[in-house]
Amino acid sequence: MAPPLLSFENLGVIQGAGYLFRHLDINIQPRDRLALIGRNGAGKTTLLKLLAGVIEPDEGRRSIQPGLKLVLLEQAPSFEGCETLADYALAGADAPPRYQVEAIADQLGVDLSRSAQSASGGEQRRAAIARALAMEPDLLLMDEPTNHLDLAAIEFLEGWLNRFRGAFIVISHDRTFLTRLTRQCLWLDRGQVRRAEIGFGGFEAWMEKIQAEEVRAAEKLDAKLKLEEHWLIRGVTARRKRNQGRLTKLYEMRAERKSMTGPEGTAKLAIDTNDVRTKIVIEAKHISKSFGDREIIKDFSLRVRRGDRIGIVGANGAGKTTLLKLLMGEIEPDQGSIKRAENLEAVVIDQQRAALLPDKTLRDIIAHGGDWIEIGDQKKHVVGYLKDFLFDPALLDAKVSTLSGGERSRLLMAREFARRSNLLILDEPTNDLDLETIDLLQEVISNYSGTVLLVSHDRDFLDNVATTTLGMDGSGVIDVVAGGYSDWQKQRADRLALSQSRASAKNLEKGDATATTAAVQKPTRFKLSYKDQRDYDLLPEQIEKMEAEIASHEAALADPELYTRDPAQFSALTDKVAALRDKKEDAEMRWLELAEQVEASQ
Repeated sequence: MAPPLLSFENLGVIQGAGYLFRHLDINIQPRDRLALIGRNGAGKTTLLKLLAGVIEPDEGRRSIQPGLKLVLLEQAPSFEGCETLADYALAGADAPPRYQVEAIADQLGVDLSRSAQSASGGEQRRAAIARALAMEPDLLLMDEPTNHLDLAAIEFLEGWLNRFRGAFIVISHDRTFLTRLTRQCLWLDRGQVRRAEIGFGGFEAWMEKIQAEEVRAAEKLDAKLKLEEHWLIRGVTARRKRNQGRLTKLYEMRAERKSMTGPEGTAKLAIDTNDVRTKIVIEAKHISKSFGDREIIKDFSLRVRRGDRIGIVGANGAGKTTLLKLLMGEIEPDQGSIKRAENLEAVVIDQQRAALLPDKTLRDIIAHGGDWIEIGDQKKHVVGYLKDFLFDPALLDAKVSTLSGGERSRLLMAREFARRSNLLILDEPTNDLDLETIDLLQEVISNYSGTVLLVSHDRDFLDNVATTTLGMDGSGVIDVVAGGYSDWQKQRADRLALSQSRASAKNLEKGDATATTAAVQKPTRFKLSYKDQRDYDLLPEQIEKMEAEIASHEAALADPELYTRDPAQFSALTDKVAALRDKKEDAEMRWLELAEQVEASQ
């Protein structure tokens, strides 16, 4: 095995009166693609900064390979002293070449000439990513890189990291991003770190096995208080086991919505408005909206029923916020009409925590200092209600100022969901949340009896909560799809394929001589060799087989007892997975090179 790029021995960090974590041993190998996972407050960002050498540990020794180029992409980099975003991206003696930074910035959709101080958080994030990628690191450390990125920018980043030949560690709440990119997991939990030679796709099954073993061990020792978060582990595990029932309900709602959807692009719902269960909440008829010469929305109609979960997706600037404002009545359409139910009571959750006063306690925020809270027509004790939102009862009288960012987000959700409402507005709700809080939010939305309108770039979240997706591509036409993000993507791909097929058929019918001549002449200008053509045709199937074999081995490695039961088999499987990943990556690079040749010849 190659020597590690970076390692820590006996790492320890003191926080407050005790240790945040202690006695950690960490090794980062060449080509590692690690997901760093843990609850908010576990110390993920601190660990990333320790690995980067930005902060010093209280205990332990850090070793780094000589000449290693290490780059840290922070969650909130400082732009102090920079007039423009370009000043930040090109600062320092180790600044990357301007042309590389500008090329990546263009792909990410950010203008580097923008003032650094007036730029949005998303623009600052894009500038920081452009700098980090252009530096061509050997080891890249990333803290929530997809926050505030639109779908196009996220997909660009995924593509770049797929081609990246170095190692990386990433903290992210984006499950799709983690599943597509990572090969190993570091789980930071209650002061310990565990490493698994599996990608994020196998993480939750591995974690649940470990937690179940811990619970059984605690019960055997008759030490109910030995695990400080015993109740939490049970609650989280039970919540995941209920996911199947929640998804079944979601699929049924999607099927019902699909049966009511008319021609592509327009939802025509034949609904009895006298039925309280299917009452129309919002009805938009042939609405259009323009700003200057740009038409944001063209002739769009939609009926939103009580109980719908409507996801709005699209690139930044496509008009998602404009559509949301039109539906809510904050702005009026240029053409068409929008009717809303008279009794709408909306709650907005946009993760702005300014309303949570730091000197207030959790009891103050939730129950105005009392012991009971009314949720709809029910009365519930504040301790039981906060436990539903993953709070330890011991925190009931803790001040908001002592909570982590994720805990504050959960507290905000708990407060807002306690209010009486029948319409929930969510604007990028998953930003800065940990994975367990996102699980909780999905469950709360599933159990919400009202209607939900949400704007999000989190593909997995949309797939798990949306009954209908409104897809915006910036042209003004809005797709209405029964289902989540993946359903919208599939419809777009099917429509593109159908359009190309119709265009080809039309050309043949018309006897388009120019098109026919061009099609005949293409092979004479360029032709792959026999070996290259064979690789181009067969590699996709071979890559798919390797992915299946890797997944099979990773499933075996997910067994937490394998290492102690059969260390030789564990080692053999680990080496086999590493070899298969290298082989798969070489095959992918080979196919991409051939695909570029084919594309360039067209």
